[in-house]
Amino acid sequence: MTVWREATPVPVPAALREAVGGHPLVAQTLAQRGILTPAAARRFLDPNHYAPAASDELPDMDAAVACLQRGIRERGEILVWGDFDVDGQTATALLVTALRDLGARVRWHVPNRFREGHGLHLPTLRQKLGDADLLLTCDTGIGAHEALAWAQGQGAAVVVTDHHKLTDSLPPASAVINPQRLAEGHALRELPGVGTAFKLIEALSGGSSCEHLLDLVALGIVADVMRQVDDTRWLLQRGLHALRATERPGLRALMTAIGIRPAALTESDIGYALAPRLNAFGRLADASAGVELLTGDDPERIAALVKDVEELNDKRRFLTQQVEASARQQIERDPSLLDYAALVLSQPGWHGGVLGIVAGRLAEAYGCPALLLGEQDGLASGSARSVAGCDIVAALDSQADLLGGYGGHSMAAGLRMDSAHIPALRRGLSRAVREQRGDDPPPPELQIDASLKLEEVSLDLARQLGRLAPFGNGNPPLTLVARDLRLLRRRQLDRRGDHLELTVADSEDVERRVIWWSGDAEALPQGSFDMAFTLRENEYRGQHEALMEWLGARVREGEVVVRRRTWETIDCRRHPAPRERLADLLAADPDALVWREGGTDLEGVDRFSLRPAGTLVVWTIPPDAVTWQAALKAVRPQQVAIFAQAPPWGTAQELLNLVAGMAKFALRQRDGVLSLDLLAARAAQPQLTIQTCIEWLDRSSQLRFARIDEDQWVVTRAPDGLAQPPDRDIAERLRSQMQESAAWRRHWRRRSFSG
Repeated sequence: MTVWREATPVPVPAALREAVGGHPLVAQTLAQRGILTPAAARRFLDPNHYAPAASDELPDMDAAVACLQRGIRERGEILVWGDFDVDGQTATALLVTALRDLGARVRWHVPNRFREGHGLHLPTLRQKLGDADLLLTCDTGIGAHEALAWAQGQGAAVVVTDHHKLTDSLPPASAVINPQRLAEGHALRELPGVGTAFKLIEALSGGSSCEHLLDLVALGIVADVMRQVDDTRWLLQRGLHALRATERPGLRALMTAIGIRPAALTESDIGYALAPRLNAFGRLADASAGVELLTGDDPERIAALVKDVEELNDKRRFLTQQVEASARQQIERDPSLLDYAALVLSQPGWHGGVLGIVAGRLAEAYGCPALLLGEQDGLASGSARSVAGCDIVAALDSQADLLGGYGGHSMAAGLRMDSAHIPALRRGLSRAVREQRGDDPPPPELQIDASLKLEEVSLDLARQLGRLAPFGNGNPPLTLVARDLRLLRRRQLDRRGDHLELTVADSEDVERRVIWWSGDAEALPQGSFDMAFTLRENEYRGQHEALMEWLGARVREGEVVVRRRTWETIDCRRHPAPRERLADLLAADPDALVWREGGTDLEGVDRFSLRPAGTLVVWTIPPDAVTWQAALKAVRPQQVAIFAQAPPWGTAQELLNLVAGMAKFALRQRDGVLSLDLLAARAAQPQLTIQTCIEWLDRSSQLRFARIDEDQWVVTRAPDGLAQPPDRDIAERLRSQMQESAAWRRHWRRRSFSG
């Protein structure tokens, strides 16, 4: 349970108060955060008063510049190698754009998360290096000793730019630029990958303006949750200004699609709208599309990429909800998992692209590091997210003998390992975390900066506090509290239905509008409560307002939180003419969303295309509890019409025939590329069941399947006579999975629904 802590007042020097002016909370906050002199306050509040560090303070900068100058002068080819998250995409886009402007011949590559993983995948590097004279990495490379040594052996010069934790020795390279090589407290130490790349281009440009590149730097700083101190904060301040006026066609098209007005863009728009969409490329598909969007200028191609990223983002939402529901079910079934100092969960079939998101949610919810692993063929890979007071990479260092590979920074890491070692990792990692945090770590805290009455919440106050922006890691927005409130009204805020708009009132009947991003309507308090919130200026329906953003509620003594019924049921399970009943429903509510799977000819969507809607029509029975819970979270309906039609494939053989038929169609029409998710939706089955069907067919038919990534497989036809008898383990697994789905569907068909 989160503990609310009131901030201990810090004396505010009179000179600071006079220099800062405005609302006293601004100077008070600066003093609370260790900014005590007028000069320090000016440097923090106004980027024009800050003197950034020189680029050549980064080790090896001169050597890196010399390598690039020689490459440009001699017209050698440069291969830029990035990474697939937003920091990596923006760093790649920045280097490619700037180097081409300087006359360089540039190719670039961003690895595929599923085929190559983080870093420099040596087999891919062997294919991509070609005749390149210089290999330039960004946001990666610090641990790629073998791959970089190979590149040097081919005669290529190597320049590494990265910001991740240093390994025991620097990789072989002509230059290694990494802010982690600087002393603690240095103004450049907290740079992200794109910030490090920017400093390289700044040095290479010899004093020419690089302001036009700062829009990309701002994206990377916020997306990678970098500490906003010193040069990193200065770059973000300048970068937000550049992003508001960006001329990049892809970014402008993406903002238009999302509904962001560029001139009013804030760091929140990056963190909650732009970054998740760009990340969706790398999490679910190929991050190369993100770099293309950031660097391209063809309107038709940009429109196609924006459409793709919106669809991928919808799919990311559903997969995230699906994995989170599955993870929480594991904890409910085995509460002893919470007895460990680190929460370690694993399961076959979890989509690797969303494990980091879910791990972050669980770490926040349970107040301890969380590590989620997807299992496949005896191997496991996944993501870890940490909490304050625990360096997760240091904890993983202590378990290196159990791991096949890992890397990251103090709050986030990725890893791979043998599945058999997961129990040992759970025990060992928990020991390491306890050594860092103690046997009885304190509960999560919410630090309260100030208490306000609702009547004090004003547009002027929001503007005053906005002087402290941009907010984020290292400079959190003020956490304010209003006491003795009651809830008057609530409604879904946007077309997606992800967020709640609330109206609250205090004991003096002063009312204010509050937004709860990703709000849980079931957890709203009833009766009297205190509310923690942040405050910022916002433009709403053409008007500027003081926007209160919900952080949490504390029920006042004697009150309780009431779990509300969140949707009404329209039970159509026994209707004698279900299609006619559906037609009537759609006539009454044309915006109702029909969820149908299993090959029916009804118009509607599958699980991966679910979106918020007031009415959800469930035509086909969901395949399992996890998919059902994820669907409800994706749609957030006010009413649910239940039809509960069973899919037509009830036996293993029928399902195998369907999968084989779709595989043969892929061979004929799609160059053999087959989507696991598409198959699961077509068959109305869990993804893991379809994966088992693929394993069966791969062994016992003339079809062969090779996995490309988390979703896609390539189908080929084997020579005659190579099929083998069905594997007993695979057959038993498929039988068990289908029995489980059938039992769930029987239960669901009979159950009582109460929202």
